[in-house]
Amino acid sequence: MKNKLLRVNNLSYSVQGKNGELSILDDISFELEKDRTLGIAGESGSGKTTLGKLLAGTLTPTGGEINFALNPSKRKRPSSVQILFQNNGEVLNPFRKVREVVEEAVKLRTGKTGAEEKTAGLFGSLDFPVALWERKGYELSGGEQQRAALARLLAVEPEVLILDEPFSAQDPESQLNFLNLFQKIKREYNITMICIAHNVRLLRKLCDEIMIIYRGRLVEKGNTEEIFNSPKHPYTKFLLKSENYDLSFDELRKTF
Repeated sequence: MKNKLLRVNNLSYSVQGKNGELSILDDISFELEKDRTLGIAGESGSGKTTLGKLLAGTLTPTGGEINFALNPSKRKRPSSVQILFQNNGEVLNPFRKVREVVEEAVKLRTGKTGAEEKTAGLFGSLDFPVALWERKGYELSGGEQQRAALARLLAVEPEVLILDEPFSAQDPESQLNFLNLFQKIKREYNITMICIAHNVRLLRKLCDEIMIIYRGRLVEKGNTEEIFNSPKHPYTKFLLKSENYDLSFDELRKTF
């Protein structure tokens, strides 16, 4: 793979439970090319978010390897891989002005020269209104917080952006708005993206490839249209049918 950016080999993650070790992810292996967008889908509790945190380095694997082929000038910067959590409070300080938070990140990456202009450019590209720049995090709506958090992450010029359930708890109009925004980010920032979501329909519109996680295991991965037009694993077929509300009672009870 000529432009391979990420290689994951036999990745596993487990925690210690009351009755012994509990496996969250088991033997996950896949590769991702630079500038591609990968969707990760699966039911709640399948391990999708855990995988995202492992890729972002906020969790440490209990087995296997994660290897990024990052730009040599950026390789030693942990900021090269950024993750937008469901809770934007993990990115934004709720008691600081949004402009200050983003501008501080810009200065850390590129220095003080032109920081104000670069911050304004970030806000503009994310359609974040000028009227909100001086507000504090807690004064913003959920959608506004998400845009501000994205500005904070993009300020450090990451090579990889991980989105953890970015469409959750949004109405259809908001989902479409953010889908268009992520497509715009992909075009303008030339960035590799990984989007974690249970809504496969939205992933189809955003992603080049999709991988399906079921009970902590990777059961299928492929080109997006191949996954939708010719799904191979029974759980992938189940997931796609559930998106269309086309499941029988027996199918709803099925375990794969």
